[in-house]
Amino acid sequence: MDRAKSLVIVGASYAGVQLAAAARELGFEERIVLIGDETHPPYQRPPLSKGLLTGKTTSDQLALRGPAFYEENRIELMLGRRAQSLDAAALAVRLDGGEVVEGGWVALATGARCRSLSVPSHDLEGVFSLRTLDDAQRIAAAAAKARRACVIGGGFIGLEVASALRALGVEVTVIESQPRLLMRGLPPTMSAWVDQAHRQRGIEVLNERAVRELRGAQGRVTGVVLGDGRTVECDMVVLGIGVVPNDEIAAQAGLAVDAGILADRVGRTSAPRVLAIGDVAHMELPPGPGTPRRMRLESIQAANDGARAAASLLVGREQPSQAVPWFWTEQFDLKLQMAGLALASDVAVVRGDMASDRFSVFYLRDGVVAAAHSVNKPAEHMQNRKLIAQGARFSPAQLADESFDLKASAPIPKTP
Repeated sequence: MDRAKSLVIVGASYAGVQLAAAARELGFEERIVLIGDETHPPYQRPPLSKGLLTGKTTSDQLALRGPAFYEENRIELMLGRRAQSLDAAALAVRLDGGEVVEGGWVALATGARCRSLSVPSHDLEGVFSLRTLDDAQRIAAAAAKARRACVIGGGFIGLEVASALRALGVEVTVIESQPRLLMRGLPPTMSAWVDQAHRQRGIEVLNERAVRELRGAQGRVTGVVLGDGRTVECDMVVLGIGVVPNDEIAAQAGLAVDAGILADRVGRTSAPRVLAIGDVAHMELPPGPGTPRRMRLESIQAANDGARAAASLLVGREQPSQAVPWFWTEQFDLKLQMAGLALASDVAVVRGDMASDRFSVFYLRDGVVAAAHSVNKPAEHMQNRKLIAQGARFSPAQLADESFDLKASAPIPKTP
């Protein structure tokens, strides 16, 4: 086996594992080394803020692949090892301890880390972030003893944690600095529905509230002091204020970075034979009306599609991803599935009764279905992804009419 042609993957993340799997599936026969800084074998992250906290999922159910997969596919796992630096010209990764791993390709799947809270007493005991399995286990242990919790940040992770804690009987207050929940991720119609759904299920939601400091006693958090002087008492605090891409190793190696590692649609970076995939990749998107040129898409689907695109490059059959971006979140008994990238300027059309918690919202851009959000309607979500991919055109009246058959009326895709 020629080590000069091997693939070194930095980050035993979903994207890293998928790249290794897709490379083997497409016929890449050289050595593959997968480096991860956690000691746990690669695992699923979505359940950390959902089923793992409520006890519906156990840690031994999280493995992305069984041990036999790595052995059978000749994927060398180097766990509990941190990449310290990258020599992009030599395609060499230096690990903690000084060991150097060289390859013919290097893929950076280093993911992201939780943004820290910079206020007085932020380091009190009982203050948690959620990114890893160890983080989730610590939060679950604290929740078993807690009476009141504050979740700082009204994004997807914060709201998933809030709903899980409430399901465990903990009183929860969500504190969001922006005027509305999920301001970065959802248009106003859906944001307002999520806000109401949480309030109806017993969560206190405080929008447009700054956090001045954390208050504690004997080294343990006892409350959150807001900008208006109010103190929200609590036994634990969970931070959900966003993530920061782990792009430092790339920047130090001279790669182009801008809120992530700049990459094209197959994961190429500014350095030859160095790829970037997953949450750390600030990737080019397929062109479309009003869509941004590039974005960091923090989802399993984006990691999977990006990994397969990168694998196609490794075997000389370059195939950029064309998939419609999709995401999902579970909060209480609600499964929200999102397809496409909705813009504030889109025309939003509701199909179904939002009060029933079973509906879809379509987003029209120049008469074309550009995005859709579905709640507790998985079959409709799958259909909506196809409509977006086909560039389906409907009037707002047709979309709003539940008796109108969208599937039968959709355009037939052109044969390439």
